[in-house]
Amino acid sequence: MKYMLVAGEASGDLHASNVIESIKKLDSEAEFRFIGGDLMSKAARKSPDIHYDKLNVMGFSEVLRKLPALLSNLKAAKKIVRDFHPDVLILVDYPGFNLKLAKFAHNNGIRVDYFISPKIWAWKEWRVRDIKKYVDNMYSILPFEENFYSKHKYKVKYVGNPSVQEIDFALGHLPPKKHFIERQGLTESDKPLIALLPGSRKGEIRNNLPIMIEAMKRFPDHQFAVAAAPAIPEKFYREVAQDPGLQVVFGATPILLKYSVAALVTSGTATLETALIGTPQVVCYRANGNPVSYKIMEKLLKVKYVALPNLIVNNSIVPELLVHNCTVDSVARELSPLLQPSPKREWQINGYRNMRRRLGNSVASDYVAELIVESLKDQSTKH
Repeated sequence: MKYMLVAGEASGDLHASNVIESIKKLDSEAEFRFIGGDLMSKAARKSPDIHYDKLNVMGFSEVLRKLPALLSNLKAAKKIVRDFHPDVLILVDYPGFNLKLAKFAHNNGIRVDYFISPKIWAWKEWRVRDIKKYVDNMYSILPFEENFYSKHKYKVKYVGNPSVQEIDFALGHLPPKKHFIERQGLTESDKPLIALLPGSRKGEIRNNLPIMIEAMKRFPDHQFAVAAAPAIPEKFYREVAQDPGLQVVFGATPILLKYSVAALVTSGTATLETALIGTPQVVCYRANGNPVSYKIMEKLLKVKYVALPNLIVNNSIVPELLVHNCTVDSVARELSPLLQPSPKREWQINGYRNMRRRLGNSVASDYVAELIVESLKDQSTKH
């Protein structure tokens, strides 16, 4: 069978690479074309047709600036779909680009499957119309999405959350704490660690890291280290932080979180990963810090919570400090009780256990591959 996959960012590249590996186990004659990154290349043993770093933009001004390139890439992607004519087009999140491609593939008689639903339950709910029209199968990684889509008379399949297996794997390969501290060159090894996860994009890091560092200065008995995003150079963190003693950890975020007493985490998948590791956290999302932006966000958001652990259990288990509410004072105030045994710390740990139960133990990539490959085989036997 012929499979085409499209992922537009680093997390999608990881999840899609696991799907490719799982498909290969079930279909020895699988042919792949894809838009994605290095992990998908490794899994498929070939280069991407378009690397995702050409697609990855954030913010209105950057989208405008790169619009000609984005349109050119969409045109190229449509040509690949038309020429390769896959048995199935598998889209991974990244809705702005992928839903346009879904429409094109559907109109050309190609089956469209979607792994990792766009977060339309949070905002841009109108996109559900396009999903119902152009997507044949939606595979969800958040349990509450089944209920959301059923209200729109659209059936989706919860397949488990890929972060569960990824974190379990990482925790099964932990180096001793002493080795980790030495290897990363962390200086004051006797001081308890606090992990800072300021986001994976430059804009997020600029907005969040200075607040996080200022808050950390309130806790001189602790040391802190920044978990660096894969594509961001160390120099950038140093420029933003303006802190000569800044400690930056590359390629070891789960280990840093595991050996940290608590974490400051920018809203996103990292909040879920931190919860799966079991590290108490304060969720930060500074954006531009403007109260007007907060009011606009409140109007746009369709959900009660922003952090994934809270959304999954439908309860406030981790504090969310958003926009102008994300200040040095508020971050320090919420972090303080998490640094020692306290009711707030215990509340989070218990909430994490509940969240883990709700996510279940399905291996998402295996389950998705099984559903896709089996249904394609059924299709071909009917024809």
